[in-house]
Amino acid sequence: MQATNGTAVQTSPLGEALPDAVTAIPGWQAIAFVVFLLVGGVVSTYVTRLLGRPIARRFVRQSVAQTILRATRIGIVVLFAFSGAGALGFELGDLVLSVTVFSAVLGIVLAPIVGSIVNGLFVLADQPFEIGDMIQLPDGTDGFVEDITLRYTKVITLDNTFAVLPNSMIRENKVTNYSAEDERTRLRLPIVVTYESDIPQARRLIERSAASCDTVIEGGPDIRVGSARYPAKPTCYIDEYGDHGVKLTLRYWARSPYKLLTVRSQVQTAVWDVLEGGDAAVEIAYPHSHLVFDETSGTARVEIEDGTEADAGDGAGDADAPPGGPDGAPGGLAGDGD
Repeated sequence: MQATNGTAVQTSPLGEALPDAVTAIPGWQAIAFVVFLLVGGVVSTYVTRLLGRPIARRFVRQSVAQTILRATRIGIVVLFAFSGAGALGFELGDLVLSVTVFSAVLGIVLAPIVGSIVNGLFVLADQPFEIGDMIQLPDGTDGFVEDITLRYTKVITLDNTFAVLPNSMIRENKVTNYSAEDERTRLRLPIVVTYESDIPQARRLIERSAASCDTVIEGGPDIRVGSARYPAKPTCYIDEYGDHGVKLTLRYWARSPYKLLTVRSQVQTAVWDVLEGGDAAVEIAYPHSHLVFDETSGTARVEIEDGTEADAGDGAGDADAPPGGPDGAPGGLAGDGD
């Protein structure tokens, strides 16, 4: 505390410790505050690097470990900011009051961001997916989880593009996780064969062709999903009897979910080769129409070459016989001879 012209002027501890040459610099307090922030940033970086491996070993989930490290870094910077403000003579109570009022106003303006942060906490707690998992977004896009923060989730799509999704959208929509616990993924292939086909042979050939693909699990113990167990080998079922043929459904397990389109293509190629390229009594059905013309009432009129008209139902004797033979057969051939 110093007295100047009878007026008490409060000086900061830092101002008392610094020489007059430094305090005479215009805006030295702002410069000192920035220095505090820079030192806090350096210290926070060093601390997060120092605690990175222990926290990663303590928390199995990488997203939780990264969130803790981010919070630690922000906390250190905020601590240095308050320390710098206090050293410059600002009262802590005034700072807390100002921060409270500012936070209230900021909370009203940035309510959506606050909502995303809350949803981010729920995403971290519910553990629907983890960094590195392959997921399917609500719009059907597949990709790998690159990062999970309190505000958003970053996904690298299979087209090598980034998708940044607010955590509120992640919680409110359906997201499929292909990598959760067991990477084996079951796929299905509908096939329609004709009614004239040998159905048992068709089922055997389809199962055998799917098992021949190296990306498909060819057999082994049953795979457990929840409380149920399903055959590991490819299995072909009779689904229903359709309008154009018998509908079969092939169910098979892919070894990994990362190239499902490639797996589907290999299986469909193998099934096509064995059904269409072999001598099996199996034919793939396709939609077709069978037209039947029935006799109707009335008499149709036809026009002869000479311009006269005759009834289609009249006998051949009602019209001139065409040249070539007595019975109208071209080239002199008998139309109904034995």
